[in-house]
Formats: sequence, structure tokens, C-alpha cells
Amino acid sequence: MNKNKLISLLVLLFFSISAIHAQDNAKEKAAIKKLLDLAAIDFGDSKYDSALEHSKKALIRSFTIDDHLLIAQSYNTIGAIFNECSESGKAIEFYNKALAYNEKVGNDKMYNWIYSNLGSVYYFNEIDIPKGIDYYKKALPYAVKNKDTAQIQYTKLNLASAYFALDQYDLGNQQINDIKEQILAKGDEESKMSLYHLLGIYASNNNLKDKGEAYFKVAETIAKKNGFDPFLVNIYENFVRHYTLHNELGKAQLFQQKMDSLNKVLYSTSKIDNLKKAANQIELQEYKIQLEKIEDQNEKHQKSLKESKLVVILFIVILIILLLLLLTLYKNVKLREQANQELTEANEALKEAKEKAEEASRLKSQFVSTITHELRTPLYGVIGITNIITDEHRELANSPHLKSLKFSAKYLLSLVNDILQINKIEEKRVVLENLIFNLTDEITTIHNSVEYIAEKNNDKLIVEIDTAIPEFLIGDKLRLSQIIMNLVSNALKFTKNGEVALTADLKRIVDKTYYIEFKVRDTGIGIAKEDQAKIFEKFVQIERKEEDYQGTGLGLSIVSRLVELFNSEIHLESEENVGTTFTFTIGFEYDEEKSREIINNIEVDLSDAHLYNILVVEDNKINQMVTKKIIQSNNMSCTIVDDGYAAIVALERERFDLILMDINMPLINGFETTRKIREKGIQIPIIALTAFDKQEVTEEAISAGMNDIMVKPFEPSKLFQVISNNVKNRESVD
Repeated sequence: MNKNKLISLLVLLFFSISAIHAQDNAKEKAAIKKLLDLAAIDFGDSKYDSALEHSKKALIRSFTIDDHLLIAQSYNTIGAIFNECSESGKAIEFYNKALAYNEKVGNDKMYNWIYSNLGSVYYFNEIDIPKGIDYYKKALPYAVKNKDTAQIQYTKLNLASAYFALDQYDLGNQQINDIKEQILAKGDEESKMSLYHLLGIYASNNNLKDKGEAYFKVAETIAKKNGFDPFLVNIYENFVRHYTLHNELGKAQLFQQKMDSLNKVLYSTSKIDNLKKAANQIELQEYKIQLEKIEDQNEKHQKSLKESKLVVILFIVILIILLLLLLTLYKNVKLREQANQELTEANEALKEAKEKAEEASRLKSQFVSTITHELRTPLYGVIGITNIITDEHRELANSPHLKSLKFSAKYLLSLVNDILQINKIEEKRVVLENLIFNLTDEITTIHNSVEYIAEKNNDKLIVEIDTAIPEFLIGDKLRLSQIIMNLVSNALKFTKNGEVALTADLKRIVDKTYYIEFKVRDTGIGIAKEDQAKIFEKFVQIERKEEDYQGTGLGLSIVSRLVELFNSEIHLESEENVGTTFTFTIGFEYDEEKSREIINNIEVDLSDAHLYNILVVEDNKINQMVTKKIIQSNNMSCTIVDDGYAAIVALERERFDLILMDINMPLINGFETTRKIREKGIQIPIIALTAFDKQEVTEEAISAGMNDIMVKPFEPSKLFQVISNNVKNRESVD
């Protein structure tokens, strides 16, 4: 037999023995409960000898299995038998033993029985009636807690009887009134008998002779009918008192004789002697059981002494092992302390490095923000003045110098925007928007924007859009356009005399999400295998042999990160001198009802005939000129001021429809100027004109009281739309 089998057998044997023991224990408990049930039956039939014998057997067997609850029940039953036979001293002794054992298990039902029985001993035997009432009051809450209707009724009946014994008839009657209707409706014969008996006592002592006599007779009838002989003795006793009280001595004497005769039958001298002998036997049996327990414990103690030498030897061996383990543990602790010290120092270094990195990141963000602002401000002037020259001198519209100037400015602006975009993505400050858009319209706009590159390189630009794609989708159209624009313009840049194809195919539909696969394929120079892994990195430009391709190396890096924001991936297939294909899939929501609601809420300006008076707050002279020209070209009038204080003065002298407010100004910035205007109660729409990134200033702009934000440089048409919308919104409020 191997070790595993031996262990399994031992475990099985252990559980088998435990199971057998549990089964035997359950059977023994059932047998003890049966003995107690037989004792209760004999008690009800006034067979006190037999009831005591069953109770005594139950007690001994309860001690054998050491069941405290059954021991308490057995003592309680024995106490009730002795109480019924007027052995009140013994009854109290056994009840107290029952109480002591029940306190070990805390059984509420048992508490109710024992306290109730103690109350009856002290009351019915006239030992101490107030003490009996106290015990009844202790019993009552347990009956209520257990929702034991019968016990509640009997406890209250006993309380009433005890109060009557103290001539406190009103208190007793109050207990009866609490349960009278309930007993008459659903009570058993014993409770009804007790109720009528007490009603008779109450009536008799309140000079209601006939009523009292009638109640006693009903109680007598129930007692005779059900063989309640012990109760019948008590009823006869109260008949005697009733007739004596009302001077009917003949009837009183008759019931006295009946009571004496019944007492002789129930409580004969031989029965009392037998009870005393039984009590002595129970006490001897208790001592015997306790002695057996002591002998058993002594035997176990002697056995443990024999084993103690072995235990001492084992203890010494274990102590040596523990000392060795302790020594090992001490060394380990020392090593761990040293490692922790090194780790703490490393953590401090890492913390310092982290703080430096965070500071560097903050300075980088601040630098990017500042340089972006400083570059956009002059670019606004360059692009604006170029447009002014073109408008004022139509003959120069086709001037290559002007076109080069405008292209260079827009190229520089694109570079600035790319740097800002990649910085925002890295700092997780880009949040996708959910706007309704038409995919065909967006792709057509991109097609028109890059068509000049296709013409320049003699490329054929093909667009194919799956007709199964819904007309209106919900998602971030701006970021999607940035992805496609970068990929298509890149493909055209590296393709000469070839073909660039943009396709959009509906791949699958999950609930309301439509997953569209976009492909940008070209027949250009392709990308070498060794370069394909790094083209999505920042500022990476692959070396080209034939021609110098300008660029920042940010386009594909931005594309890759924007695709990730859509929870997708971009895939590349390329072969040198054959071509390149970029593939990515994005899910957009399609909800016809939601789309219709958004379309209906879009404000459309159908009129350009409004003449608005605009206040421009701008400190840069070139930007003043550009902004003024843009506004006046749309038949609007404007007033230019250099700072915020001048703006407040202008508002006091003249009425304006809207304010274009620069943010970065001397003396007082645009935010503070706006707050001062709002404090004066002026609710004219204020639009921030700023070269800062919109996300950086939005929160403070709204808190200051600004209505909208325009980032310089901007398209004039966009400015007019924002002006018109804000003025109309203000007019609708007024």
C-alpha cells in the first residue's frame, strides 16, 4: 500500500467514524425526546410516578451525550412534576438546574418555560407571590420573541391569577382583556377553562355573585370533560371561597368535601413518598455521572503524563528546528533590509527622475503652446495680407511669388498644427467628438483639396465609396478627414505618372455600429522592408534616392495615433517600385432618428444682408489691419481698440453687436476684460480671437463669460458664420 492510498484510507475512516458517531448521536437525541414526550403525557394524565421515571431516564441519557439543552428540558420536566405534587423546594432546585444548563445554550423557548414554571412555584405555593410575578414577566418577552401564541396566553393568565391573589383585580383584569377574545376564538380547552376560572374569580370579588358562579361552572364542566383533575382541585377551592364570601356555607362545605376527596386521589401519601425517593435517586445518579466524568478525566490525565516525555523530546527537537529557522529568518531579514534600503534608494532616484520627466513634459507642453502661439500670430498676418493683396490687386492673382508666399505660409501653419496635434495626442488631450457627417461629402472635399497635387504629378486619383454605407454617420469627421488627407496626400507625393485609389467598403454591422474599411492604394515608389517598421515613428523620413521630398515626418505618426483613438489599427503592405497600400477599419454609429434630430437642430444662415457693428480688441497692428479688412469685406463695420480698458470705454460710448477679443494683450488680458464687461451687466456676445490652442483656453474662456472661440489663422467664411450665429442667438434671447 503506497502513502497516498494510506492517507486516503485514514481520511475515509475518520469521516466514516464521524458520520457513524453523528448518526448514533441523532438517534439518541430522538430517543431522549421520546422519553420526555411520554413524561408529558403521563403528567397530563396525573401519572406522576411514571412521568418521573421517564424524565429520570431522559436526564441520565442526556448527561451521557452531554447535550445541555436536553439536560435543561429533563430538569424542567422533573421540576414541574415535583411542583404539581407540592414539593416546591425540590421543584425550585430542579428549575434552577434547568436554568443553569439552558444558559449554556441560550434557548429562548426554554427560557420561557423555565421562568414561567418558577413563577408558578412561587405563586401557586404562596412562597413569594411578587417574586412569582417577576418570573412571569421575565418569561413573557421570550414568548413574544418566539411568536408563541399559546405561551403568551398562559403567561398572561398566570399573571392575572397572581395579581388576583394580591387583590390587584384591575391589574389582573388588564392581562385577561389582552387575550380574552383570542382565547375564546382560537384557544384550546385548557386555556378556555383557565380563562373562565379567572373571570369567575374577578366577578366573585366584584360582588357579581351569579356571574361568578356561572363562570366557575363553565370552568368545572371543561375540566371534568377533559380530565383536568389537578385544575379541578383549584376550581373547587375557588367555589369554596366564592360561597363563603357570599354566605352560602352549605354549598361551600359541599365543594370542600369534593376538593378533599380529589386531593386524596391525586396526592396520596405513597405517591409523595415515591417522589421523595425518586428525587434522592436522581441526585445519586447525578453524583455518579459526575464521578464517572472525574474518573475518566483522571484516566486521560494519567495517559497524558505517560505521553509527556515523548512530547518533551519532540518539543526539544522542534525547538532546535525553530532556532535554526529563526537564525535563517534573521539572515533573510538582514538581507531583505539591505535589499529594501537599495530599493528605497532606487525608488528615490526613480521618483526624482519622474519629477524631472514631469517637469520636462510640462516645460515641453508650455514650449509647444508658446511657440505655436508665437508662430500663428505672424502667420495670421502673412496669410491675411496675402489675401488682401490678392483682393486689391486682381492683376497679381496669378503671381508665382504671391502663390509661393501663400503656400509657404500655409505649409508653415500645417507644420505648426502637426507639432501641436502630436503633442496633444501624446498627452492624451485629444477626445473624439460625435458629430453627424456625410462620408461622401468629406471624401469629396479631400479629393478637391489634393487634386492639384495629382495634376502636378500627372496622377490619376480614384475614389470608390460603397453604396451600402448610410448617407449620414455619427463620429469624429475632423479626425477621420485628417487621417485620409495625410494618407492620400502622402500617396500622391510619392507617385508620379501613376494611380492613387481611395476606397471605403462596409465590412460588417454590429447593432448600430457600421464598420467601414478604408484603403489608400498607390502605384508609387513603395517602401523598403527594412523601413516599414519605423515609418509611423515621429520625425522619421525614409531616404529617397531620386528626389528630395520635403516634410516633417509627422504625418504618418499622427495617422497611426489617430487610428488608435478610434480603437483600430492601421496596416501597411508595400513593395519597392510596385506601390503601397494602407488599410484601417473604423466603426461609426448610424441612427436614422438621431441623425434627423441633429440635422433639424443645425442652424443655417440663409442671409448675408446683416450689417453688424463689431468691436475688435487687438494690440497687434498687423492683425488689426487683417481683421478689419476681413470684416469690412463682408459689409460690416468695425472699431479697433488696442487694449481691454479702451474696449470698456468704447462700450460706454457706442453700441456694438459683437466683440472680437484677443486674449494675450498688455495691461489687461482678454479674460479679465471679459469679466469686467460682464460685471457691468453688458451681455454682448464676445468671441475670443486667439493663436493659442482651443482646448487650452476653452475652460477659462467660458468661466470668464466668453461665448465662442476662433483660433487664428481662420477662414473668413467661418468667422462670418460664428458672428452671425452668436448675434442671432443674442437677439432671440432679447
